[in-house]
Amino acid sequence: MTDINASKTVIAYLGPPSSYTHQAAVDSFGKDYYELEAQGSIADVFHAVQDSSATFGVVPFENSSNGPVVFTLDLLIDRAEEFPEIHVCGEAYMDVQHCLLGSVPTNRAHENRDTLSPHSSGCATPTRTKPNPREPRSKPMTSLKHIERVYSHPQAFGQCEAFLSTYLKGVERREVSSTSHAASIVAKGSEEDLPSGGAAAISSALAANVHGLNVMATGIQDAEDNSTRFLIIQKGPVNLEYQGLLPPKLFAETGTETKRKALIASSINHETQGALANALLVFRNHGLNVTSINSRPSRIRPWHYIFLVEVGGRKELEDPDLVRMALEELDTTTEENKWLGCWVDRSAR
Repeated sequence: MTDINASKTVIAYLGPPSSYTHQAAVDSFGKDYYELEAQGSIADVFHAVQDSSATFGVVPFENSSNGPVVFTLDLLIDRAEEFPEIHVCGEAYMDVQHCLLGSVPTNRAHENRDTLSPHSSGCATPTRTKPNPREPRSKPMTSLKHIERVYSHPQAFGQCEAFLSTYLKGVERREVSSTSHAASIVAKGSEEDLPSGGAAAISSALAANVHGLNVMATGIQDAEDNSTRFLIIQKGPVNLEYQGLLPPKLFAETGTETKRKALIASSINHETQGALANALLVFRNHGLNVTSINSRPSRIRPWHYIFLVEVGGRKELEDPDLVRMALEELDTTTEENKWLGCWVDRSAR
């Protein structure tokens, strides 16, 4: 008997199931013609695509309120040259609504008082840079006095600072590979050093359903319009064969009015005056708009950086001759460049 899944295109994503990346993968590809496979880390997604065990990978790239995901930046830069053929071929956006998940002790299930942790004063923690911090957008639905540890992805902690510093001040935070993994840890309840129900997770409402956890607070992120952008990666540059495997919603539009983005990693001579400015002028001279710049240590020598430059354009990025000329000129102002892919701009769709 033929396995119908054998012909499906495999999509690797940062798991486990119910993660925000899983939701982005489902939204982008669906399940009818694609086999979605969870990976334990962002690096595992890159390895799956580089090793051809998956055709595409979905990884988080940046959050609207907490900035870039540095793990993804570092893997794209690829200092160790483990992923020489990885290219970006698409993007997806997902609204992120964080919840606090856990197990509510039966004697506190309907308790509406004393929601604060034992260490909390009930006020967001002032800092030197934020002497008057914002108040959280939501309140707990039940008591949190039994919570002694919170698990989540570091990005989620950064997105929920007001809630955490108000209602869970002083509570231990443990970073894990994904928000859904945090929910699975709490659901297992294997923390021997904590009382029953003493752990909570910042994750999604879907993760609460999947793992059988109580939702103790909803919408705990600092920003109402909190969203995450995900990149879709593949092995090798975009070509017609791969375009045929991508859903039309990701790579269907063509023509001079189609907005596109591209990503380039560059290193410059930091001793040359105006080196970065000169490199950026190349993009302007070729009709390309620089939409974001991120820097990461090169690890070649101290205080030397690699810049990830994202540019946008229409016909410029569809014309291989224009792109080639821009890259050739860029080579004259930088030490090294790496083309990381081109894709349809989904930011306004």
